[in-house]
Amino acid sequence: MPARPRGRRRPGLPAPGSVLIERILVPGGAALAAAAGEAAPARTYRVLRTSEVDPYDPPLTPAEMAGLAIGLVRPAGDAFEGTARRDAKISISDAAIEDFDDLRDLIDTLPAHNKMKNHVPPISKGRNSKRVQEEHRNVRIRAFIYAASREDDNDFHLIVGRDPDLDPVYMTMELSGLPPQSSSHHDRLKETRNAYKDFFAGDIPGTSYDFYDPPIPIEVEGSLFFDMSHATGSRPGPASLRPDMPVVWEVHPISRIVFEP
Repeated sequence: MPARPRGRRRPGLPAPGSVLIERILVPGGAALAAAAGEAAPARTYRVLRTSEVDPYDPPLTPAEMAGLAIGLVRPAGDAFEGTARRDAKISISDAAIEDFDDLRDLIDTLPAHNKMKNHVPPISKGRNSKRVQEEHRNVRIRAFIYAASREDDNDFHLIVGRDPDLDPVYMTMELSGLPPQSSSHHDRLKETRNAYKDFFAGDIPGTSYDFYDPPIPIEVEGSLFFDMSHATGSRPGPASLRPDMPVVWEVHPISRIVFEP
């Protein structure tokens, strides 16, 4: 594959004018190893905290931008606090796992937007809306986290894409807020959420998007989910990446995540 011309910005970076602060992420395991005097992986990541939010969210106020620019992020709770399609978002399908090597290959298998938008029977956006037949699929894929934010319902909203040397394609994948402890899905979702928080070691994103340079390699497993709340109107995602996000399908919830596999 030809090398990218020198001086051209890598796909997947935010608009330069949106960057509020730049930090260096030392992954949690590497930080602990270094503190113990052990050899640690050399890989670190630039965290570009931006003013970019989902299009359905209000723009950040000057005060919010000032807080984010000095690194202030409201601590995230763990319990799921949303209502839209709650039952589906905090449940894991019992389907067999399908393996994919490329995000584009996964996207090519998804039912058409209009079929799901006009689903028969209709997909309710209510609290008790469960998975429909097309959502009873579990997938495993190796990909990269390009950006992330924390939503008001306590989901971590990950924008996951292909290898940065390939044509850009992105998809939303979400670490759900936790169901009640009585749920059979609670422990697995908690373990996955803890793995995410351990890797970021305090550099958890806030309500606006953090971008990562280079993008962070991951292996993800989870259940497919059609975001009926955004079947009409603007798609989710930060403005810099949204043009290359072709679907409102998601992996939601993520049931397993491995960093730097």
